[in-house]
Amino acid sequence: MTATSTDIQNLAIDTIRSLSMDAVQTANSGHPGTPMALAPIAYQLYQNTMNYDPARPQWPGRDRFVLSCGHASMLLYSTLHLIGTKATDECGNPTGDEAVTLEDIKKFRQIGSVCAGHPEYGEAAGIETTTGPLGAGVSNSVGMAMAEKWLAANYNTADLQLFDYNVYALCSDGDMMEGVACEAASLAGHLQLDNLCWIYDDNHITIEGETSLAFSEDVGKKFEGLGWNVLQVADANDVDALGKAIAEAEACTGKPTLIIVKSIIGYGAPHKQNTHGAHGAPLGWDEVALAKKAYGLPEDEKFYIPEGVKEHFANGLGARGSEASAAWDTTWEKYQQAEPNKAAELQTIFDGKLPEGWDKDIPVFEASEKGDATRNSSGKVLNAIAANVPFMIGGSADLSPSNKSNLTFDGAGEYLPGQYAGRNLHFGIREHAMAGIANGLCLSGLRGYAATFFVFTDYMRGGMRLSSIMHLPTLYILTHDSIGVGEDGPTHQPVEHLSACRAIPGLNVYRPGDANEVAECYRTAMLDEDHPAAMVLSRQNMPTLDRTKYASAEGCRRGGYVLSDCEGTPDVILMGSGSELFMARDAAETLTAAGKKVRVVSMPCMDIFAAQDQSYIDEVLPPAVTNRVAVEAGIRMSWDRWIGSAGKFVGMDSFGASGPYDAVYDHFHINAAAVVAAAE
Repeated sequence: MTATSTDIQNLAIDTIRSLSMDAVQTANSGHPGTPMALAPIAYQLYQNTMNYDPARPQWPGRDRFVLSCGHASMLLYSTLHLIGTKATDECGNPTGDEAVTLEDIKKFRQIGSVCAGHPEYGEAAGIETTTGPLGAGVSNSVGMAMAEKWLAANYNTADLQLFDYNVYALCSDGDMMEGVACEAASLAGHLQLDNLCWIYDDNHITIEGETSLAFSEDVGKKFEGLGWNVLQVADANDVDALGKAIAEAEACTGKPTLIIVKSIIGYGAPHKQNTHGAHGAPLGWDEVALAKKAYGLPEDEKFYIPEGVKEHFANGLGARGSEASAAWDTTWEKYQQAEPNKAAELQTIFDGKLPEGWDKDIPVFEASEKGDATRNSSGKVLNAIAANVPFMIGGSADLSPSNKSNLTFDGAGEYLPGQYAGRNLHFGIREHAMAGIANGLCLSGLRGYAATFFVFTDYMRGGMRLSSIMHLPTLYILTHDSIGVGEDGPTHQPVEHLSACRAIPGLNVYRPGDANEVAECYRTAMLDEDHPAAMVLSRQNMPTLDRTKYASAEGCRRGGYVLSDCEGTPDVILMGSGSELFMARDAAETLTAAGKKVRVVSMPCMDIFAAQDQSYIDEVLPPAVTNRVAVEAGIRMSWDRWIGSAGKFVGMDSFGASGPYDAVYDHFHINAAAVVAAAE
C-alpha cells in the first residue's frame, strides 16, 4: 500500500468519525464513541470487502450489513452518505437522489430526518433492518443468512449462481449479553451458516461503565462451543488485519465466523477514551475540536467532507459494486431464459407479491357441531397456502407436532445443517431468536412464519414488536390460546396475552371462531403485505358453524361482523372470539327463546375492525344499543372499547388452573349460561 493510498484511507475513516461526532454534538444526543472506534471496520467492509452497489442498494445479490449495535447509528449514516448510496422508490428502484443527505445527518435524531436515533428499516435505502434493542440485529442476520442458503439451494444451478452473498453483523458487548444473541448464535452454529460473519466490538464498555461489573465470560470459547470459527484482531484501527480476518471468514466452510476486535471507545477523543461519556453522551464541542485536530481535520468546521473522500469510495466500492451488480444482471438474464418457471417465482419474491392462484386450494369446512380445534384447521389451511406459495418457509420452537405448523405436502422438506432446500425450519426452544430470524427471512423477501404456544409470546414479544415497526408480513402461529390448555395449568394458560398482543400497534391479532374463520383470517393476513399477523388458535375443539344458517366467514376480512341477527333493534348484542364464539351463539338461542331480540357479533380481529369506516362499525354495533356482552377466555382489557361502560364481560380476571379443559371453563364460569346471565 502506498503512502498516498494510506493517507486517503485514513482521511476517509476520519471523515466517518468527524461526521458522526458533529451529528451527535449538534443533536446534543446520541453515542459518538462507538462510531469513532468502529469507523475502520465500516470502511474495510464497504470499501474493500462487500459485494455492494451504492447505486443499487436493493440489488438481490448484494452482501448485507447489519449494525446490531444500533446506538452507533451515525456510523452507518455517515458511511451510507460518503459511499453515495442512492434512494429507492417503493419498488426498490433507485431514484437518483441520495439515500442519506448531509442535511439528514445535520438533523440527526430530529423529526423528519431519516437519521433516527437507531437505524430504522424503510427510512433510507442501505438500512437493512431496524436495530434498536440489543441482540435484535444479530438475530435478524441469522435469518438473512438462512434465507441466502435457502435461495441458493432452490434456485442456483450448476452454471448460474444468483445467490452467493454474505451477511455481516457488527455487534457490541451489549449484544453479546442479551440472551437472544446466544439463542441465534447457537442455531447459526448448528446450521453451519458459513455465509454469516459477526464482528464483535470487544471494547469492555457499557453504559454503566466497565463490562467487568457484570460480564466476565470468554466469548471466544463460548462461540467455539457453539460451533463457530473464532478469529481475533488486536486493534480495530489495523485495517490490514481486519481485511485478513474477513478474508479468513469468507474462506471458512461449514461454520459461521466471529471476529473479535479490540477497540478503544471514542478513539481520537483525547480526554474521553474508554469512558462512559464517549459511549453514551455527546463529547462537547471542545473535545470534538481536539479529536479533529488529532485527525488533521479543520477543528472548527462542522460536517466537513475533505476533497477526494467521496471519489475514493466511488473509485473503490462504487466501481467494484457496479461491476458486480452488472455481472449479476447478466446472470439473471441468462437465468430467465434457462429457467423461466423458477425465474418467475424469483420475480414474485423480488416484487414482494404472492403468486397467481396462491389461495385456490384453501379448504371450505363442512358444518359440524363436534367441530375441530382451530390449531388443526390452521394446519390444513397453512399447508394449502404454502403448497402454492413456494417461498413460504417457517417452523416452530420445538412444538410443530402440537401446533400443526409443519408443512406436510410433497416436496416441503426439512431445513437442516448442510441441507438448505427444505421449508420446515427447526428453531429449537429459542422463541425470541425465532421471531428475529423470521423477521430476517421476511427482510430477505421470503414469507417467514414462526410458531409456538401462545403463552410464550412473552419470550418473543420483542421480535413481534419489531415485525410491526418494520411493516413486515411475518406470520406468527400461536396455539394453545387460553385456559383451554387444561391440565398444564396456569404457567401454560394465556390470560393477559390477547390484550398484550393487541396492544402492539400494527400487529393484527386474529382469533378465529371456527374452521372457516381460520381460512378467511389466513386469507386476509396473507394479502396484507404491510403488517405482521398473529394467528391465535385453540387446543380444544369448537363447532364448525353452519354458514347456511349464519353469516359467511368472509366477514372476517373486516375484522368483525354480524354472525346472526334479529328483527329490528337488538335488545342485546353478544360478542365473542375464538373458542368462546359458540358460547355467544348458544346464549343467543336461549335468550331468543325467552323472547329477547339478540344480535351475535364475531370479532376475530379487533385491529382490522377498528380500521373500518365508522359507518360500518356503527352498523355492526349500533351506538344506541348499550346492552352488550362479550365473552372471551382472557382478560377484559381489550374489550372495553366495544362493550362500553354499560357492557358486561364474561372471561378471566385471574390466572388459570390445572384440570381438564371443560372443568377449568366451568370453574371460571365461562360458558353460555354465564353469557345469558350477563345479558339479563
